[in-house]
Amino acid sequence: MVAADVLALYYFPACPFCVRVRSAADALGLDLELRDIHATPEYAAELVEVMGKTTVPVLRIAESNGEIRWLAESVEIIECLEERAV
Repeated sequence: MVAADVLALYYFPACPFCVRVRSAADALGLDLELRDIHATPEYAAELVEVMGKTTVPVLRIAESNGEIRWLAESVEIIECLEERAV
């Protein structure tokens, strides 16, 4: 992973798909900024603005070139994390 990339996971603790993503990130040794949409309403509002809904997990990837990408499926998020850990 490029050091300047920032990975932020929009989640809530009881979501089983979020737990799966967090476990994968831990196993891969990747740091994710955790953004709990239930604890911080601003995170939920940001998801609605960008994605149109508050379904989680969603990974926000702030790349070193300034581009922001969003991934919204746990399987795709885990695949992305695995690619970055290589």
